[in-house]
Amino acid sequence: MKDFALDRLVPAHVRAFEAYVPSPPDDVLCRRFGVPQLHRLNNNENPLGPPEAARAMMAAWKPEHAALYPQGDGWHLRRALGRQFDIDPEQLILGNGANEVIAFVIKAFCEPGDNIVTADRTFAVYEWLASFSGVEPKLVPLRDYAFDAAAMLEAIDDRTRVVFVCNPNNPTGTWWTHDELDAFMDAVDGRAIVVADEAYAEFAEDPAFPDSFALMQRHPNLIVFRTFSKMWGLAGLRIGWMAASPDVAATVKKTSISYSVNLLAMEAARAAVWDEAHVAATRAHMREARAGVAELAARLGLTMIGDVGNFCMLRLPVSDTVAHRRLMGRGVMARAMTSFRYPGWLRVSLGPAAAMAAFATALEEVLAEG
Repeated sequence: MKDFALDRLVPAHVRAFEAYVPSPPDDVLCRRFGVPQLHRLNNNENPLGPPEAARAMMAAWKPEHAALYPQGDGWHLRRALGRQFDIDPEQLILGNGANEVIAFVIKAFCEPGDNIVTADRTFAVYEWLASFSGVEPKLVPLRDYAFDAAAMLEAIDDRTRVVFVCNPNNPTGTWWTHDELDAFMDAVDGRAIVVADEAYAEFAEDPAFPDSFALMQRHPNLIVFRTFSKMWGLAGLRIGWMAASPDVAATVKKTSISYSVNLLAMEAARAAVWDEAHVAATRAHMREARAGVAELAARLGLTMIGDVGNFCMLRLPVSDTVAHRRLMGRGVMARAMTSFRYPGWLRVSLGPAAAMAAFATALEEVLAEG
């Protein structure tokens, strides 16, 4: 065989992209840092786990069903969601986590040379998927830690196909109200698809938070993302979904992948729709944990942001990457934010009480070291 010239086969936009490297598994990290256990406060998981009905469903699941292919488009789950939110099931599309649904949308509406518009400090997957698809990500700076509607509108041009609004925003926890999102949609005026990524919507308790499914009726270019990873405690099963107007949903279905969501994920998600007691218990936990972090921040003289979601951010007087390593040496894993364009900040998930106590103790020790 002649010399294999790999670069000749790889598009320039793929060659230029730097692959994301996940952290090693917990057992490896424990050995690496010499700790007996690791409190994970880095991935915004729900410490309460799944609702009781989903737990019961998984406990009764028959292992021989693992040999079966799932139903291809989540027929029963889409109908359960449709009943809950009063949406035609044909307007709903499932994905292997919300990440896959993001890919469906970019593939449906973008080609090389097009662009997407989003914030510079938000969920990074919008930017990543656009970049390695040959689509330009136009990144608009946040204003006061929030999406800047006016600057986003100014960034839209003739090649803009999709605008991504993470609401509430990860990692800042800021959010647009119903009226703000409605006004933004009016101003976009159908020039692009607008995605409201509502991965953390179930944590929002303020009645001013958008009813985005209602807004879809007025704005057919609005797509709404939801996930079962956060509130519903099914992150390990990887299942997310989107809702859109009939014509938009029909377009995205062309680029969606049937059979990509596994059988157990679909059945557990179906059992989780909709558990008000679980939502109430999770919200109560988040209020208590957030208050504890706020007290810690006040005692240490740190700025804290984020009032919606299962996380918050702290501004440190030391390097966030150094603090991360020192916390790891004490068995606590939070998210250093330099790689997310927030140098000097630490994002901490609001986890179990024992983990939050360990974090408070460890952070005080780390900051005392200077």
